[in-house]
Amino acid sequence: MTVKRVKKQLVQLVVGMSISMSAVMASAAIQPPEMENTAYVLMDYNTGEILAQKNANQALPPASLTKMMTSYIIEQRLASGDLKEEEQVLMSKNAWCRGSSSQSCMYVPVNKTASVIDMLRGIIIQSGNDASKAMAEHIAGSEDSFAILMNEQAQKLGMENTHFVNSTGMPDEGHEASALDLAKLARAIVKNSGDYYGIYAEKEFTYNGITQGNRNALLSTDSTVDGLKTGHTDAAGYCLVASSNREGMRLISVIMGTESQQARADQSRELLNWGFGHFTTVTKAPAGQFVSKIPVWFGEAEEVELTTGDNLQILTSKTQKNKITTVVDIPESLEAPIKKGQEVGKLMAVIDGKAVASVPIIATNDVEQSGFMSRMWQHAVRWVQNLF
Repeated sequence: MTVKRVKKQLVQLVVGMSISMSAVMASAAIQPPEMENTAYVLMDYNTGEILAQKNANQALPPASLTKMMTSYIIEQRLASGDLKEEEQVLMSKNAWCRGSSSQSCMYVPVNKTASVIDMLRGIIIQSGNDASKAMAEHIAGSEDSFAILMNEQAQKLGMENTHFVNSTGMPDEGHEASALDLAKLARAIVKNSGDYYGIYAEKEFTYNGITQGNRNALLSTDSTVDGLKTGHTDAAGYCLVASSNREGMRLISVIMGTESQQARADQSRELLNWGFGHFTTVTKAPAGQFVSKIPVWFGEAEEVELTTGDNLQILTSKTQKNKITTVVDIPESLEAPIKKGQEVGKLMAVIDGKAVASVPIIATNDVEQSGFMSRMWQHAVRWVQNLF
């Protein structure tokens, strides 16, 4: 790696750090797809950047996409130990689902119990309204109280145009979410749900002798898709949040308000293919890559080794991937004490003179201060050097 210490250029580069993917797309003349729906979003999972959108911030009826928040809360409570997988959950009369054309059910008998892990599968795979309500009551005492937890979690995730009233997504006044917010939620599920995320890719689930298939048609037609959730009501239309991981790059698509199951699947496929076709993730430097050694003043060691503190990954259009260069910003020297892992500079990825990503450059080891006499001698040496 070539080490370049930037001074005058640094201000320009830092200003460039605010570059957005819309600017990258504009410079590459990439036009987002046009589709017949109410709203859509395509998000890059790694960076959270929005690659394409239509009405992304419009609050809309989310139908059973709501259940992503219900399942996310359950997953986080399982991860923390507040819930146990085999913990039994009562199917109350209020939560019980008799089955009808207007809602989907897991079909746990009234006043019977099912385990938390079965309820979670019933929510994700079967889209069970009964399982959602039963878990809401189990966690918060009532569905109304659970909705408060849902909104608190939405706020933590930065979901600015979302308000939950129930755990299922059944039509309810004031129950709404935007496509962008649902993409943020999907990203959190992929990132934070650990092994439980694998449930979103399961194609069917059998409970009480009834086998129901996952309504996400992409799971059967695209091996790179591993989630997340479908939804449908008359008010919401047909909706689908999907996630696809191809060659180390993951994209999240949100489609809302299409006219049919086929349309939501086709449009999700089109949007994902468009994203993977035009964009790529480039790794310019892995975490821990050697950068340089620089002198240390007043320390027990004369120099310290520097490495990258994280992967330097850049989301860019495929037409620009060969234009990426790197710039290293580190000082000429450091003064002890220095702590292992201490950030001492930045490695920046630059496209057309603009910094589009950066990672910290860190010290690989501690350097303690030297003794008093040694420091006095180095002060004298430094003073003499500064005269010339």
